[in-house]
Amino acid sequence: MKRAKPKKSILRRFTDGVTRWSFRLLLLLVLLDVGYMAWIWPDWQSYQQGPIQRSSFIRDYQNEQRVKPDLPELRWNPVALQRIPESMIRAVIVAEDSRFYSHDGVDWEAFGDAMKYNLARGRMIYGGSTISQQTAKNLFLSPSRNPLRKWHELILTLTMEGHLSKRRIMEYYLNVAQFGRGIFGVDAAARHYWGIPASRLSRRQAIELAASLPSPSATNPSARSKTYLNRVNKINRHFRQWGSK
Repeated sequence: MKRAKPKKSILRRFTDGVTRWSFRLLLLLVLLDVGYMAWIWPDWQSYQQGPIQRSSFIRDYQNEQRVKPDLPELRWNPVALQRIPESMIRAVIVAEDSRFYSHDGVDWEAFGDAMKYNLARGRMIYGGSTISQQTAKNLFLSPSRNPLRKWHELILTLTMEGHLSKRRIMEYYLNVAQFGRGIFGVDAAARHYWGIPASRLSRRQAIELAASLPSPSATNPSARSKTYLNRVNKINRHFRQWGSK
């Protein structure tokens, strides 16, 4: 005669139920995230050549303008990379991503150094994002800092590096990076701050624009705070050193 199986305890049944529902919820979240990525996934071929496309950040700013009409007008005038001085390209590399031409989209060494610095001070100060990561974020994502956004940024960055040349990524970056409230791209910035096209930027002006990143609303050529000027001087020193290598 078979012995009846002992009934599971209430606690065991509750634990098993929580485990099953947790797994189902996780699976649902994964499916939703995959669906979201499929929805925003770029047509990489359209980014490889042709006109510079409007970024997600620019569209967000335009949407914000609709509910806040007193915001500054949108300034955005994309230009070809050959119309941007080499000093401007060098300045953003020195300021933002010194290993831009050697990494695959993520500078793991810079990221590790940034995390050590942040942990030592108990708060997020530096993110260690590369020019490629910033370009992917500006083009396709939002300014939010949630972990999922960073995950999406990583996937898009690594994929972008496989489809676009470094030159094209730099061209996009310099045309969609924000240099002040409503000011996107170096040509719009040059015209706003000095009344000249990007092609006429001097080395000093290029360095001052690079020093605006990554917080252009507070630090820009018009808001000449002590912190901003210190950053200008730091980039200027590294600019000369970089050029002598």
